[in-house]
Amino acid sequence: MRELPRVRYADCNSSEASEETVIAVNIGGVKHVLYGDMLNRYSETRLGQLADRATDCAQDLSALCDDYDSSKREFYFDRDPEAFRCIMELYYCGEIHMKRGICPMCFMREMDFWGIDAEYLDECCTSSLHEVETELAEIAEKVKTILDDLEGDATANRVQRCQVFLWKLMEKPESSLAARVIAIVSFVFVLLSSVVMCVGTIPELQVQNADGHLVEHPTLECIETACIIWFTVEYVLRFISSSNKVHFMFSFMNIVDFLAIMPFYVVLILTHLGTAMMELANVQQAVQALRIMRIARIFKLARHSSGIQTLTYALKSSLKELGLLLMYMGVGIFLFSALGYTMEQSHPETMFTSIPQSFWWAIITMTTVGYGDIYPKTTLGRCNAAVSFLCGVIAIALPIHPIINNFVIFYSKQRVLETAAKHEIELMALRAKEEVQGSPDDGKMAAQRTRASGGNSSGWDSAAVNASHSDTYIPLLGDTAKGSKRQPVHKCKDS
Repeated sequence: MRELPRVRYADCNSSEASEETVIAVNIGGVKHVLYGDMLNRYSETRLGQLADRATDCAQDLSALCDDYDSSKREFYFDRDPEAFRCIMELYYCGEIHMKRGICPMCFMREMDFWGIDAEYLDECCTSSLHEVETELAEIAEKVKTILDDLEGDATANRVQRCQVFLWKLMEKPESSLAARVIAIVSFVFVLLSSVVMCVGTIPELQVQNADGHLVEHPTLECIETACIIWFTVEYVLRFISSSNKVHFMFSFMNIVDFLAIMPFYVVLILTHLGTAMMELANVQQAVQALRIMRIARIFKLARHSSGIQTLTYALKSSLKELGLLLMYMGVGIFLFSALGYTMEQSHPETMFTSIPQSFWWAIITMTTVGYGDIYPKTTLGRCNAAVSFLCGVIAIALPIHPIINNFVIFYSKQRVLETAAKHEIELMALRAKEEVQGSPDDGKMAAQRTRASGGNSSGWDSAAVNASHSDTYIPLLGDTAKGSKRQPVHKCKDS
């Protein structure tokens, strides 16, 4: 039994100290002895109400606890004893700290049960709560997306249903086998076009045209044309199936897709029509400039690689560290290039003819590349080079760890969210199946839906998922159909 220090206070009607009401509570098998003057500091809480009504009848007191033993005058609560120890900090210190290992959302349910507002939670614990709430919101969004893909919109017409089907086929490889095949084929075409672009620059594989200029081999041009046709059809289908055409046009990945196919058609137009309006030399220069833009298609790989997408998010979250790296390197390059020029200008065979030219030496030295085309020849210059080398290693190494850490955090978080969303869907399906099996009428309705859908049934049907929409089993999802919100995840009913 855990007994708290007994508190005495001065009675306003007497000069002597008097003892406050003593109550005994049993929290999950752990007995605590509490005193009323301490609990009355927060009279709006459950314990404060218990102290005020300790002399009431047992029937009235049972509304505040799970059970009450009138002979022992002991209140029983089927709650977490570890969380209760944290709850008691409010009456001692005026604020609450969560212990390590306690789930923040479960602790919020404990606080709601004891009638304690979240504002009494310390700031360090509030940040952990916000992180968990953000993760739950992301899981809910993923669950909602999966449910939308499974169920579809019953009020949509045939054109809208075709548009949704086409969008899933082109944008969601996990939605069906055909969508997965299309994603794989698109990935192969991206790799093939990139390889053709590189191989086409090998002089031994090029041929001479009628003017004597080296051009790509006709076979490579045919492969390039086939890749561009695939990219064009893919882009047009995705544009047609998009519900928001403006957002589609200005999306970064869609801009990359457009830049990957646009040079081919511009070159085609310039080759056949440009010679009539411009000189041949200008047309060839424009064609070469546009061919360089074909390197943009390599970024199309990011659409099919979650690792590249995670790396992009990690770099975005590490802009501060990258800025520090550039600042350190910029200061070091300016400093050591100026010192190198000053120390080397007296040498008759100096390679440091100016400070701007010394920038190149400072860059390749601080980044530990060291081409050797420019190097110091004096003793002081070599000492300066050694110091710049060490400073460059330190400047590069300092921000690397936060960037790698951000990548690991983002990648692990994405894997956890995807797994949690799948588990939520599976639990919803199991709960819905239990309810359908428990109700014969619901079972008949589910069977009718299955027959109406042609008997197609995967691991679990969408009717079972629909049945779980009205349940609070998944509290992190809102009821979008009725426009009402379920209880937040940290709410619970009073016992």
